[in-house]
Amino acid sequence: MTKQQQTQQIANGHGFIAALDQSGGSTPKALKLYGVEEDAYSNDDEMFGLIHDMRARIIKSPAFTGDKVVGAILFERTMDGEIDGIPTAEYLWDKRRVVPFLKVDKGLADEEGGVQVMKPMPDLDALLEKGVSKGIFGTKMRSVISAANPEGIRAVVAQQFEVGKQILGHGLVPIIEPEVTITIADKAEAEAILRAEIEEQLNALSEDQNVMLKLTLPEVENLYKPLVDHPRVIKVVALSGGYSREEANTRLAKQTGMIASFSRALTEGLSAQQSDADFDAVLAATIEEIHGASVAG
Repeated sequence: MTKQQQTQQIANGHGFIAALDQSGGSTPKALKLYGVEEDAYSNDDEMFGLIHDMRARIIKSPAFTGDKVVGAILFERTMDGEIDGIPTAEYLWDKRRVVPFLKVDKGLADEEGGVQVMKPMPDLDALLEKGVSKGIFGTKMRSVISAANPEGIRAVVAQQFEVGKQILGHGLVPIIEPEVTITIADKAEAEAILRAEIEEQLNALSEDQNVMLKLTLPEVENLYKPLVDHPRVIKVVALSGGYSREEANTRLAKQTGMIASFSRALTEGLSAQQSDADFDAVLAATIEEIHGASVAG
């Protein structure tokens, strides 16, 4: 019953997905933006402890509920941690009514053919089993496209769907994320190629294989509407990709049926030095803005 409720919340809920899944490489930058300098920690355990504290503070904030935040993507260490003595994924669903997802990729391979596919994930099955045991609903994995190279984009999408089927085999819903770099000159062309490749893969899925897509906000308005409407797609979510929150929200509001899944744009303006009242007020205003853009389309 819980899985059905969570699927309904993602498919039909009026809100967005919070990306709280910065991993080893991006954690120092995320902490710095939060006002925590590198001299505040001396090893990885202390660093990850501080980022967990930040995420717990966000999750416990009064505005962070399923009314406007329908889901949250977690880093593995966050999933393994607790909030007020309760496992994080369990806390999200039971206390906040927010559907928990897990980032499962191990980072990006070196660029080849204008793209970066995902590094091998030899321990993926074990991680997925652990996620299931902890109440995770779905997963997220990221590749990067930095040129309108048809062969490269085809390789990215093929790998995403191949791993996606492995994830589906564990009863989890994969968020397939082939990010298009926002600064490339041929972004619109890359996005057109990407849409065609995704459609081809979606059409090959069976009726019991349903996925989610996480895509860069496109240059052409409603480019991804056919993917939003595809019967194998539960939801299409947008990444901020380096756009400011204002720019990301403006672009998102023009896309019919897409909702946000922002990371840096969500935490913009939050600081470890803020009082709880100030922190909660800034986060509430941010959630209101991103929610508004998510339901505008």
